[in-house]
Amino acid sequence: MSLLVVGSVAFDTISTPSGQVSDILGGAATYFALAASYFADVRVVAVVGDDFKAEHEAVLTRRGIDTSGIERAAGRTFRWGGQYVDNLNEAKTDFTELNVFEKFQPRIPAEFLDTPFLFLANIHPALQAAVRLEMNGVRLTGGDTMNFWINGTPKELAETLKLVNVLLINDTETKMLAGDKNLPRAARKVLTMGPQALVVKHGEYGATIFFREGAFGIGSHPFRAPALPIDEVKDPTGAGDSFAGGFMGYIASQGEVNREVLKRALFYGGVMGSFAVERFGTERLQTLSRAEIDARFQVFRELTHLG
Repeated sequence: MSLLVVGSVAFDTISTPSGQVSDILGGAATYFALAASYFADVRVVAVVGDDFKAEHEAVLTRRGIDTSGIERAAGRTFRWGGQYVDNLNEAKTDFTELNVFEKFQPRIPAEFLDTPFLFLANIHPALQAAVRLEMNGVRLTGGDTMNFWINGTPKELAETLKLVNVLLINDTETKMLAGDKNLPRAARKVLTMGPQALVVKHGEYGATIFFREGAFGIGSHPFRAPALPIDEVKDPTGAGDSFAGGFMGYIASQGEVNREVLKRALFYGGVMGSFAVERFGTERLQTLSRAEIDARFQVFRELTHLG
């Protein structure tokens, strides 16, 4: 089945202990779309500037991603620069240039409106809500947010959370959103805000999914998926978005949506995130094979005795 992502396409300048790169293709929608493309037909809605060339678009179209929803605007594409020094789990931002992304108003092509699965990447909550309301036939909506929106636009975010089925955020964001430093308690509070399930990403320690009572099946017990040990992390940028792409892509590939599918999707999210960090930018996600993905998933099964 098809999956639509609405978010950012960007150029990144990144420095890690493994080296430095400048102006490489990035952005939440880019990482998400590439990761999800190994499981489902992916469509993208984003905005880019004059500096987004045919070779950049080809990174997406070579994976069969529908880029007809990417708007071209006069100016420069969104740019971000950061470095990972002491902690590979946290980037120190050097600069953020919103450029054409500053006035981004998502326009959903008519042929995208019947897309059954939707992911609202990290953009203003009011824009996320507008997209979700326009996509009134969507089967399942996943969403992301960050501390900037949690602190700066709480009312808009509260309305958006009522429209999201599965929210994917990290530990810190979960506690901040709930106003509670205890993670299990914070997760339960977030679930009262609207989502039926909450995926809490723990970086190198995996992810946990919390379910609202009765959502996607019986019971409300959380489920934890560990992270795979990686020999070398060259670039953590985009790991979370790649995780989301694997998670949502796998769900979109299944005939039904239930608790077991969501639990298994956690592992595919972990698989795609683990590949993303092996190279700078999206390089590794561009060159994967489904056989490599399935082999790494098998390692997960053996580690966890997953059925």
